[in-house]
Amino acid sequence: MKDLYLLMTIVRRKDAPEYEEFYRNEGVGAVYNTPCNGTAHAKTLDLLGIERTQKSMLLSTVTGATWKNVKRHLTVNMKIDLPDRGVAIVVPLSGVGGSRTLDYFTSGQQLPEDQQTEDNIMQSSHELIVAIYEKGYTEMVMDAAREAGAAGGTTINAKGTGAGAEKFFGLSLAEEKEMVFIVSGTDKKKDIMKAIMQKAGMDTKAHALVFSLPVSATAGFRFADTVEKE
Repeated sequence: MKDLYLLMTIVRRKDAPEYEEFYRNEGVGAVYNTPCNGTAHAKTLDLLGIERTQKSMLLSTVTGATWKNVKRHLTVNMKIDLPDRGVAIVVPLSGVGGSRTLDYFTSGQQLPEDQQTEDNIMQSSHELIVAIYEKGYTEMVMDAAREAGAAGGTTINAKGTGAGAEKFFGLSLAEEKEMVFIVSGTDKKKDIMKAIMQKAGMDTKAHALVFSLPVSATAGFRFADTVEKE
């Protein structure tokens, strides 16, 4: 997925609705909002003249062309460069779980034809698999992932918002969701993603969407990897 990215935006919680509307107007089809808290030291906050506030993290997917426009408008329209207005980063996706998920994440965005495939071209020893699904179906998703070799995962809650559509492939966008983050070896990534798609995917009650991100380095996994090899 050379031209598809995960866009992560961290803003004051009270500003999240404003940013959600901004992304809808920019044609970003699905945005997931999860609460979080900043950790900056009080002295740093005082130095920058900003306040310690509750934050929201907005997660969405963008093509390279969409991000080019969004980045400019974040600066010009949203004044994101001003103190305490937020930060945004993009991370390249290394894979997407199926063509239906790819259509969902790129709805309204143009992806070059030679890149409209779920396979990735990036090489790394580990991958971060992210599944987004209906609230209450963590066990269904994780049972499928474990059967394919996943050791475990970490879940968070999020709320989905859509861009001008209540439903997409029968999946409601504006409902409470859960997300699970699974770190796996690259050799197991496709099997785990395939298992989630088949056993907890969009044709099940979980309605899971899944994608992956390349991991450039890890710490704390050596013991688990050694035990697995033995």
